[in-house]
Amino acid sequence: MKLTHRTLMALAIAAAFPLASAQDTQAGAASAETTQPGQLETVIVTAQRRAENIKDVPMSIATVKGEKLDVLTSGGQDIRFLSGRSPSVSIESDYGRTFPRFYIRGLGNTDFDLNASQPVGLVMDDIVQENPMLKGFPVFDVDQVEVLRGPQGTLFGRNSPAGVIKFDSAKPVFKQEGYLAAGFGKDRVRNVDGAYNIPVSDTVAIRFAGSSQHRGDRVSNERPTGTREFEGYKDNAARLQVLVKPSANFSALFNVHGRDMDGTATLFRANILKAGTNELVDGFDYDRYPTDGVNEQHLKNKGGNVRLRWDLPGVTLHSITGYEELEFYSRADVDGGYGAVYAPPYGPGFIPFLVETADLIPDHKQLSQEFRAESTGDGPLQWIAGLFYFKEDITIDSIAFDSLAPGNPQVPNYATQTQNAKSWAVFGSVNYAVSERLKLRGGLRYTSDKKDFVAQRIETGGRTYLPLSDDSSNVSWDASGTYVLNRDTNVFARVATGYRAPSMQGRLNDLGSRPSMAGAEKVLSVEAGVKQDLFDRRARMSATVFHYRVKDKQLTAGSGTVNMNQLLNADKAVGQGVELDLQANLSQNFSATFGTSYNDTEIKDGSLFVLPCGSGCTVTNPVSFVGGTRVALIDGNPLPRAPKWQHNFTLKYAAPVANGEAYAFTDWSYRSSYNFFLYEAVEYKAKHLLEGGLRVGYKWGDGKYDLALYGRNITDEVQSVGAIDFNNLTGILNEPRTYGVQFKVNF
Repeated sequence: MKLTHRTLMALAIAAAFPLASAQDTQAGAASAETTQPGQLETVIVTAQRRAENIKDVPMSIATVKGEKLDVLTSGGQDIRFLSGRSPSVSIESDYGRTFPRFYIRGLGNTDFDLNASQPVGLVMDDIVQENPMLKGFPVFDVDQVEVLRGPQGTLFGRNSPAGVIKFDSAKPVFKQEGYLAAGFGKDRVRNVDGAYNIPVSDTVAIRFAGSSQHRGDRVSNERPTGTREFEGYKDNAARLQVLVKPSANFSALFNVHGRDMDGTATLFRANILKAGTNELVDGFDYDRYPTDGVNEQHLKNKGGNVRLRWDLPGVTLHSITGYEELEFYSRADVDGGYGAVYAPPYGPGFIPFLVETADLIPDHKQLSQEFRAESTGDGPLQWIAGLFYFKEDITIDSIAFDSLAPGNPQVPNYATQTQNAKSWAVFGSVNYAVSERLKLRGGLRYTSDKKDFVAQRIETGGRTYLPLSDDSSNVSWDASGTYVLNRDTNVFARVATGYRAPSMQGRLNDLGSRPSMAGAEKVLSVEAGVKQDLFDRRARMSATVFHYRVKDKQLTAGSGTVNMNQLLNADKAVGQGVELDLQANLSQNFSATFGTSYNDTEIKDGSLFVLPCGSGCTVTNPVSFVGGTRVALIDGNPLPRAPKWQHNFTLKYAAPVANGEAYAFTDWSYRSSYNFFLYEAVEYKAKHLLEGGLRVGYKWGDGKYDLALYGRNITDEVQSVGAIDFNNLTGILNEPRTYGVQFKVNF
């Protein structure tokens, strides 16, 4: 670890821990106290599969809920609205509203293949969502979002060495309630979402929630061929939950849900980056996209789960059964322009060759089952034990089109992949209260994974059939402890391991292509921190320092001038950093939150190289030649899409006016630059980005009614946040400014 990084961590610890008073000998939990006016409410999380005060959980956790969640989703944003809103968390996509890619503490996966695995687990209503297309389900009627940083290899699902993002929907209750929110905004935005809870009887309650998001097209193609209008969508989703509680000792919660999204794929904009810089070209016009390709995207998914609970003397039993399936189709003009140098006219800029492709999932099914038992006694020893089973079957097709022929017909050559994955695990966790002040925890999990994979390339001249298979297993563990310094201050430390099963990919480009496989990766993480209530619980602080090492880190490399990815393993990757979360009620009228993180990551493999861009970019890594092929050496590079610095800030002002409350809420997020790819290039390095939002409104009727104006990315910061590097200087842009009005009624 570099001296400067050690110094930064030491300063963070020194700044945080002196806040505790050694003279205060009264130990206790804030959760046992009654919240007084002006105090922050106690935050309850289920990070360890039990409901606990967030201060008592020995790991770095953040939550998003309530008004902040409403503000961030005001304009119908997809799940990427969470990016940068919690320290060390980034989310991006090369597929628009689908296929979000998550990063925690710099650990993620840039793979755009539809079979890509991710080191960040996503859990929705206790069900792991493994395929990337399942992870973009619209966020509505959600009670709380929890961000669990660091490996979660003991208690949660599978493939979560970087952390878990956990969504908990609002559950049915035995009273009639609900809400309805409607919004209208720029680009013909029309968003409606709501929920209605009905107590059918003393033992049955039903909750129905739905979301309908629409946006008109806002980008035009003036060319005579291809799709003419872009970036509109209609995204509808619904969830029905039925709670059956025939006795005090048993309950069953049934959940069925679905989504139907139609829109356009991400726009890949040819030659939008100025050579030798990461600036957009002069005269850039966001509303203009000249192309000869067809652009469309469709996603349908549906699923259901059953959660059963038995409360027996001294123990609670859980059974969680989940099923998900989806169909997906995404087609785009990847070369980002029209024509080619051999088929003029062409542009914008130099188009060396045509690339119009589609990726689709015609068949996907996921089944998961968990059985879990947990102790409920009052003694110092508490435990959890369980079994987990997961099965996924998926088929992926990759096809291409002739952009120069009338109607853009499909070419006869295509690639297909099938994968059958099975996993099972046995796990357990023990909590022991050594004293009123010191509580220790430990967990252990054995996981077995098996994957059978086949990649095929079908062409008029022949066919390839290339199978891969792998069996792997792993034992992951964690050990942690919390020490109560005083009634307001806890310190904690945690050591944890995590594991990601081998990944396979076979998006074959020709008959000579071969699939690739990255072996299992394993992470060891160490963290320590302090959680403290301040100023008579009118403020709350959490600070963490961490260090991790990933052995055999799975990475995704491009293929030079070919629209393919290749999986590989780096010898190791390391990371260290600091995270800080603050919340405060500043006065009767003002409240604020602030979060910041520093993540220093590094790839360590002296023999690792990748093919750099085929688009004439300015590579800044050392360059060598292997077998006559130009390669970039990436030892010492940071992990891709991993900004060193991230900050987020919110400020709310509220004051009584007439018989209601007027309020203003602003939120801001900042992140520093990062590399788009494993290698470094001037053009493919994101600029620093600061984005802000604003919501101004009025509530009346004891909070029953809420009318507000909102704006997102209010300073209209537009820049390239991703790229395609095999063809030309093609960029992917962030969302521009949007604004509108929203009305919400609670009943």
